[in-house]
Amino acid sequence: MPRRTYAIAAVVLASIIFVAINIAADTFLTNWRIDLTENGQFTLATGTRDIIRSLKEPITLRFYFSKRVAADYAQTNTYAARVRDMLREYASLSHGNIIVEEIDTEPFTPEEDEAAAEGLTAAPTDTGEQVYFGLVGTNRIDGKQTIAYFSPDREAYLEYDLSSLVYRLSTPKKPQIGILSSLPLDTGSGGMAAALQGQSQPFTIYQELTQAYSTQMIDATFKRLPAGLDVLMIVHPPALTNTQLYAIDQFVLAGGRALVFVDPNSEISQAGGGMEQQGSGPPSSDLGPLFKAWGIFYDPNKVIGDRDRAQRVQVSDPHNPVVSYPVWLHLTSADFSHKDPVTANLQSLNLASTGALKSLAGARTTFLPLVSSSDEAGLLEAGEVRFNPRPQDLLAQILPTGMRYAIAARITGPASTAFPQGMPIDMTPPAAGSIAPPPFAAQLKSSRGAVNLIIMADSDIFDDRFWVRIENLFGNRIAAPFADNAAFVLNAIENLTGSSDLISLRTRATNDRPFTVVRDLQASAQTQYQQEAEMLQQRLTDTEQQLKEVEAGGSTNGKQTDSVTLTPQQRAAIERFRRQLAETRTELRDVQHNLRKNIDLLGEVLAFINIALVPLILTIIALAVAGLRHRRRIRARAAAGVAHGG
Repeated sequence: MPRRTYAIAAVVLASIIFVAINIAADTFLTNWRIDLTENGQFTLATGTRDIIRSLKEPITLRFYFSKRVAADYAQTNTYAARVRDMLREYASLSHGNIIVEEIDTEPFTPEEDEAAAEGLTAAPTDTGEQVYFGLVGTNRIDGKQTIAYFSPDREAYLEYDLSSLVYRLSTPKKPQIGILSSLPLDTGSGGMAAALQGQSQPFTIYQELTQAYSTQMIDATFKRLPAGLDVLMIVHPPALTNTQLYAIDQFVLAGGRALVFVDPNSEISQAGGGMEQQGSGPPSSDLGPLFKAWGIFYDPNKVIGDRDRAQRVQVSDPHNPVVSYPVWLHLTSADFSHKDPVTANLQSLNLASTGALKSLAGARTTFLPLVSSSDEAGLLEAGEVRFNPRPQDLLAQILPTGMRYAIAARITGPASTAFPQGMPIDMTPPAAGSIAPPPFAAQLKSSRGAVNLIIMADSDIFDDRFWVRIENLFGNRIAAPFADNAAFVLNAIENLTGSSDLISLRTRATNDRPFTVVRDLQASAQTQYQQEAEMLQQRLTDTEQQLKEVEAGGSTNGKQTDSVTLTPQQRAAIERFRRQLAETRTELRDVQHNLRKNIDLLGEVLAFINIALVPLILTIIALAVAGLRHRRRIRARAAAGVAHGG
C-alpha cells in the first residue's frame, strides 16, 4: 500500500478515535473534575455530602431559567451552567432523594406565570423582556424554600445557599432560639422609632437566624425563660435582676445551651437604637455572678488594643489620612482555634472594642479560647476608648504584654450555681394586670452533666458595617459578606443545637488572603515614625503661631500695614520663622515618605521579579538548553565523522 494511503488512513483513524473519546467522556465522565484551588472551592464539602446522605424523604428542586432571553448575557449563562451542574451533582449523590427539574421560563408562557406565582424575581433586560433565574425547593409536607434570583454577588456562596435550602427542607422542625438583648437586632440601628415609621431593617445576622431557626425575642422584664428553648442567645444584655440571673443560671445547669455576647464598649449600642432612647444604650454589659460560677474572669472596664491586628481607617488629618485604629480588630485564621468546629474554618472576623476573657484560678470548667488577639496587644481603659478614641493616642497607650488575649471561648465541664444561698427573693412589684409567673422548680446546686457555653466579649460582631455589603437587586436585599462575622454566630448556634453540617460551607467563599507582609510593614512604620511625625506637627503648629504673632506686630486696627512699619528685628524673625516652616514641612514630608518607603520598595521588588526576573531566568534556561543540544549535535557529528573515516 502506498505511503500516502497509509497517511490518510492514519489521519482518519485518529479523527475517529478523537471523536469517540469525546463522546465517551461526555457520557461517562460528566461529573469528573479536578479542583486545583487551595481550599477545594469547586468540590462539594463534607457538610453538603452529609446533608444529602441524611435525606429520608424526596425533595424536589425546580430550577427556573429563561434560556432564550438570557442567551445574550454571557455572565448569566455561565453562572446558570454552574448552577445546573451543581444541582445535577446533588441529584447524583442523593440516590433519588433529590429530584431536579429545569423549567424554561419563556416570555408569555404558563411557565413564566408559574415562576412569578412562586415568588421568583425577574431581571429586566435591554429589550424589555425579563429573565427568571431562581430555584424553588419543596418537600412532601408542603414545606417550601426559594432562591428568588441567583445574584452574581453571591456566586461564591452558591453551595452554601443550595445546601442550606436542602437542609431547611429536610428538617422542617426548627430549633427554638431565645434571644435576650438590649440591642435592636430585630429592628435595626434606628431602633423602635424607625420601626414605627416603617423604616426599620433588621441586622443581617438576625435575619439569617430567623431563616434557619425559630427565634423568640425575650422581653427585658422577663422573670422566667420561655419553655422549650434549645439555645439561649444573650447579646449585650441590660442590667439584670437577681431573679433574671437565677433563671439563666438554672437554665444552664439543667443542660440548656447558651451563646453569650458581652461588651466593655458596645459601639453598636452607642450608635443608636438601644433599649432606651436613641444613642443611650448601655455602653458595657456583664453577667457578673454567672461568669464567676462558670469559671470566667471578665473585666467590663477593659478594652483590648492590638497594634498588629488594628484595622486601617481614614481620619480627617490631611497629613496622615489613613492610620491604624487599634481597638478595631481584623482577625485572621491564625487567631482562631482549629480544634473547635465553630472556628476551625473561619477566615476572618472584624470586631470593635472587644473585651478579654480568661479562666478563673481553681475553676472546675474547661476554658478553650476560640478567638484571640495577637501578642502585640494590651488592655486599655474602656472609658478612655469611649471618650477619647483618637487612634494616635490609643496606639501610644498600648503596652504589649506578649500574651494573646481570649476574645471568645468555649466553656465546658461541671459548674455550680451562682446562688448557693438559694433562690433570690424577687422584690420587683408585678405589673398591673400581669399574670404571676409559674414557680421555679427545685433549685439545682450543680449542673446535670457538663455545661456547654460559648462566650464572646464583643457585641459589634452583629454590626453590618463591619462584615457585609448590602445591595438591592430588583427589590431584594442581597448580602455579600467580606468577613465571617455571621458564620461565627451561625456556626455557634448550629453547634450548640447539635448539628455541624453547614459549618464547613459558611466560610469557603470569604477566603481572606491579606497582604500580611504589607500589613506588618504598615504597623511597624506607624509605631516607628508616629512619634516623630507628631513632634514635627507640633513644631509646625508652634512656628505658625509665632509667625502670626510677629506679623501681628506690624498691623494697625487689625489691618496689615506696609512692611516698612516692621522693625528690622521683626522682619528677621519673620524670615527665620518662614525658613523654619519650610524646613519643618520638608522633614514632615520625609517622615510621611518613610511610612511607605518599605512598602514601595517591596512593590518595586515584586514588580521586578514578575516583569523582568522570571522572563530573564526562563531565557537563560532556554539558552542553556539550546547550547547543550548544540554541543550534543556537534559531538554526534564528530563521532559520526570518525566512524566514517575509520
